[in-house]
Amino acid sequence: MSLGLGFFGTGALAQQTHCRLALLLALDVSSSVDDSEYRLQKEGLAGALRDPDVRRAILEGGGTVALSAYEWSGRNQSQLVMDWVMLSDEASIDAAVVRLLSAPRSYNRYPTAMGYALGFGAGILETAPVCERRVIDVSGDGITNDGFRPQQAYTHFPFEGVTVNGLAVMGSDPRVVEYFEGEVRHGPGAFVEIAAGYEDFLRAMTRKLFRELNDMMVGELVPMPALPGPLETELR
Repeated sequence: MSLGLGFFGTGALAQQTHCRLALLLALDVSSSVDDSEYRLQKEGLAGALRDPDVRRAILEGGGTVALSAYEWSGRNQSQLVMDWVMLSDEASIDAAVVRLLSAPRSYNRYPTAMGYALGFGAGILETAPVCERRVIDVSGDGITNDGFRPQQAYTHFPFEGVTVNGLAVMGSDPRVVEYFEGEVRHGPGAFVEIAAGYEDFLRAMTRKLFRELNDMMVGELVPMPALPGPLETELR
């Protein structure tokens, strides 16, 4: 990567100390996501990373956070859009936002192969720095209609100790929330956040990132430093 502060090669990342979270974002670019919805998804993610509560959770949470992102759709249509970056200060978060917003859409006309997408994500996690927690954050508006299921991915790919959280976007498929709850959610402390359409993506992603960064379940806080602010108040 050559986008300035915050981006490192794998060797440099491995030398970082006390990484508390490796967070891998997986964004849906299947054919069910049109151009305007894709834009709302990307801008929603960028807005969530700009949120003051999320930034405090990243920078004041007692250890660094490593972030990476990829887009997914069909069996062979998963694409890394941002390699691992250490979010160590405001500048590194800003650089990550720029990188995510500037990346062109990788695919737009393929089906929903979520099992393959998760297998791809497991491979990316294996290149991450050593962190206390490893989380894949999967966003999507549909269910698997091509290839194997997420549960098969969890069986046949290295998912031991990995948490997979979902952001289910409600829309044309009424089964999406039930599918994310029963099929996608996986691992220690896993949860599903729900967006009432892509217009609600910013709110849902902001809440989701805050919960992931604080290892927070609804109604309780698993032992990690909690940060005061509107989002924490809302979740308690």
